[in-house]
Amino acid sequence: MSHQSIILAGGMGTRLRARLGDLPKPMIPFAGRPLLEYHIELCRKHGFTDILIFSCYRADIIEAHFGDGSKFGVRIRHVVEREPLGTAGAVLDGFDLLADQFAVLYGDTMLNLDLTRFRQAHEKANAAASLVLHPNDHPLDSDLVEVDDTDRVTAFHNRPHPVGVWRQNLVNAGLYILEKSALESFRDWRAGGGSRAATADQAAARLDPPPMILDFGKDLFPAMLRNGARLLGYNTPEFIKDIGTPERYDKIAGQLASGVIARSSLDVQQPAVFLDRDGTLVREVSRDGLRTAEELELLPGAADAVHALNLAGYRTVLVTNQPVVAKGFTSDAELRRTHNKLETLLGMEHAFLDRIYFCPHHPEKGFPGERPELKIACDCRKPKTGMVELAVRDLNIDLTRSWFIGDTTTDIQTAKNAGIRSILVGTGYGGGDQRHAVAADHTAPDVKTAVELILKTDQRNQ
Repeated sequence: MSHQSIILAGGMGTRLRARLGDLPKPMIPFAGRPLLEYHIELCRKHGFTDILIFSCYRADIIEAHFGDGSKFGVRIRHVVEREPLGTAGAVLDGFDLLADQFAVLYGDTMLNLDLTRFRQAHEKANAAASLVLHPNDHPLDSDLVEVDDTDRVTAFHNRPHPVGVWRQNLVNAGLYILEKSALESFRDWRAGGGSRAATADQAAARLDPPPMILDFGKDLFPAMLRNGARLLGYNTPEFIKDIGTPERYDKIAGQLASGVIARSSLDVQQPAVFLDRDGTLVREVSRDGLRTAEELELLPGAADAVHALNLAGYRTVLVTNQPVVAKGFTSDAELRRTHNKLETLLGMEHAFLDRIYFCPHHPEKGFPGERPELKIACDCRKPKTGMVELAVRDLNIDLTRSWFIGDTTTDIQTAKNAGIRSILVGTGYGGGDQRHAVAADHTAPDVKTAVELILKTDQRNQ
């Protein structure tokens, strides 16, 4: 079955003019091929073979190169914008060309991800629109998206962000799947934001006042959210980056040459480093654990360690037991706030975690204010491997190439149970909990040194 994709290729590339000459931005070469060829190749690989290219600046160059798409194994139709309409405005202007469901790709990003997996997640969620989200290494100057525990988008937060308000490091990456029916009420957006059948109140709730240029992230998706539409936040660590400056272009060209981009798609198994939280990345406060976000403090070198793993292409996965929730010492909301602070502090030093998994359970009863529904023997509490198994499912992780770093024998036993190489760090408990009679594969004084050991070991074994 063929699926439809729209590639927005109208950019001029002012900041890249020295590299582009007279070319439109999406035609900038990578390894001797235009950037747009990578988009079309990805679409074809995942069955998105009905392609609409929306162009503006030097549209003739794009059309001459790609033609009807037959030489690329796809069907291409070209739509030339009469005037700049914005990312969403251009798509709405071509409403009659849209299939019932379609993907939107930005022609000025380099990307490689499993579009099939993304489409399946969209359909399973029965979403009006699905947005690819990812953590990045500069969340404080990025527009952030908030999701709930079911991955439903609940809010959009544009920069600048207020000091002391901790938010999850999730950024709109610029790749979407939408249902055409969800856009029906926005067709006449310039006339008031709603369809002709909409009441004045409905129109006002959608886009008031209607902007002259309509953007997906800043205008359309927030309006859909206000209208009660279900938006799925699809959090993925796969590669998707804007090439908008010479520095970014050079970095991405290097990542393409080194194979980082080719290895990033979730249709390829990934190596990961599993990280404990308290005593490994953050200071161990007490035996009862952190109760508030204010207590969280990164250990020296923790952000450098995570950043090094990000650059090397490892998935970074936090797995932490949090019995403070079951014991009633903290709330779900405060734990989320604590993890948001962790992500923000890492982001301030250009590092990010691909996933955070926590176990809120605790098997022993008798704590004042405890939550009975969480006082159970579960499959996720370390040293059981439930959180590791979730990561394997979500991120297609290859455990044979993965590592586990922690400060307790519980962490090392978890690694042993999951078949992962382990490193015991000297921070936190430093193995002094003595809950399990198990030896780590390696030891290190701290998480930064542990990561250096991982990178040296894996490089030597390649």
